[in-house]
Amino acid sequence: DLHSFPTRRSSDLASKELLLRRVCLDLTGLPPTLEQQKSFLSDHRTDAYTRLVDSLLDSPAYGERMATPWLDLARYADTNGYEKDVERHVWPFRDWVINAFNADMPYDKFTIEQLAGDLVPGAVQSDLIATGFNRNTMLNEEGGVDQAEQRWLTLVDRVGTTGSVFLGSTLMCCQCHNHKYDPFTQEEFYKLMAFFQTSDEPTLNLYDPSVDEIAKRVAAINQVLAKDKSQTDETKALRQLAAQLNGEVERAQANSTLILKEKPNSFPPTDFVRIKGSFLNPGKQVIAGTPAVLPPMPKGSRLNRFGLAQWITERSNPLTARVEVNRLWSMLFGIGLVKTEGDFGTQGEAPIYKDLLDWMAVDFMDNGWSIKKLLRLIVTSNTYKQSSVDTAALIERDPENRLLARGPRFRMSAEMIRDNALSAAGLLSNKVGGPSVMPDQPDGVWNVSYNDAKWITSPGENRFRRGLYTYWRRTMPYPAFLAFDATSREACTVNRVRTNTPLQALVLLNDPVYEMCARGLATKMLALKADPAQQITLGFQTLLVRRPTPTEATRIATYLDAQVKRLTADPKAATTLLGKAGPIGGASAAESGANILAARVILNLDETITKE
Repeated sequence: DLHSFPTRRSSDLASKELLLRRVCLDLTGLPPTLEQQKSFLSDHRTDAYTRLVDSLLDSPAYGERMATPWLDLARYADTNGYEKDVERHVWPFRDWVINAFNADMPYDKFTIEQLAGDLVPGAVQSDLIATGFNRNTMLNEEGGVDQAEQRWLTLVDRVGTTGSVFLGSTLMCCQCHNHKYDPFTQEEFYKLMAFFQTSDEPTLNLYDPSVDEIAKRVAAINQVLAKDKSQTDETKALRQLAAQLNGEVERAQANSTLILKEKPNSFPPTDFVRIKGSFLNPGKQVIAGTPAVLPPMPKGSRLNRFGLAQWITERSNPLTARVEVNRLWSMLFGIGLVKTEGDFGTQGEAPIYKDLLDWMAVDFMDNGWSIKKLLRLIVTSNTYKQSSVDTAALIERDPENRLLARGPRFRMSAEMIRDNALSAAGLLSNKVGGPSVMPDQPDGVWNVSYNDAKWITSPGENRFRRGLYTYWRRTMPYPAFLAFDATSREACTVNRVRTNTPLQALVLLNDPVYEMCARGLATKMLALKADPAQQITLGFQTLLVRRPTPTEATRIATYLDAQVKRLTADPKAATTLLGKAGPIGGASAAESGANILAARVILNLDETITKE
């Protein structure tokens, strides 16, 4: 029973404040609002925590949080990659992932639709969009490229990604030869490739149901205008509205996305073994099939991608459920029960608690492959709710917390750090879905690009969308994300490396987004119209869900006072710091600037960018 595991806890349960922040970050990727803090901390019912968990799982922000690491696995990007790196339209796939998580789509169905949504009986538009998972491969469209070889390279990527994501296996090792350590052969690699060989790669024009309602409104307006030819202010306003609505219809009808579609008359699917992994050296022809070391395909399943997806999600498959359970555990604890998330083979690390992993995998399947139920199980357990405070003895014996004698503590992801700051500053947009956006970034980042594409900062609330909506260019990813270990997504990323570097502190101090966040938080602090101690407390409460210690409060108050004096004595420095935005509300330039600098300090604390 996970609720009593481990049987001898070495740490006390975390405080309500710490647990609130931890579970909000884990399930929504956002810090708790002041309203959420007040509601939970004043709720003394015995089931207050489980009520909180259920509300977070029902939040639209949950789907966005869960989609973010999945986009790494799916190697999602807004461009094709390689030197030319031209734009592609596949953001509807991202929306599909968000919606699937929010709807708690069973993981077996989630898997099948991404691998073979076009082959699902009675497939609809959303099923086709899901196949964008395997259209996220890089695409080289430069002059002189052998398109047949380019096609083959995408197939290699699809086999390797399928193995890594769903089976926790390093199948890519078999492209050139039999696996050196695991019981997979080169021939089996190309048998798996045959499942993907029969797929076309079309573009799907999307139907948006909202267009019908807009068209009805336009028709109604046109009827009114047909009867009234006058040029009154009212009819002019109606004509302007009709033009605006027509523009919305045109934009909606222009939406498209990349999908996979099975070729007709392509049975049985076959491919050639490539000798030494060389495209130019085909060998034996093989028919699609699965590795012999794993259970066979389900009886009666079709020999195509749909059958492959059914085989992957078959209950008898020993890997699929364990790999996903381990991935979710790693998301919450910072490291999996199997440390090597993408390698469950002989060169991977054995699970630290094998019985626990096995039990959770079976429970996951017994509960309809529900990710929400699995997460609820874990985050309501005593293991998860432990304090993350460590001791010298614990660190010496178990520096990575593999034995789970304390709660999780690790640095947040790049997207979560940014979302956390935007939320605390009151800037974050709650808009869900839609095309990628271009938030503020340092000038000149795209100046060395191969083509003439420009980074044009998005207007309005799109500047402050959540990180997963940021335009992802493979040759030049968003620099503030790269600093915090995001990848180019040129290939499947099973888990990001987690580093701590001086450059990260410089990003938090000087990146334009974090400068705006500091101003936003300072605006909240100054809006109190209270003494500095209360303003500082608000900053801590907003970001860290706690009051500052006396030492922290004194140090920041001293710093704040020193900055007010410095900026008062140097008005030019205050003007430079505030920029075009000028002073905040009715505060002086010196007071405004000093509070922005104090907010920067709080935003740059190690604790602020750490989930604990």
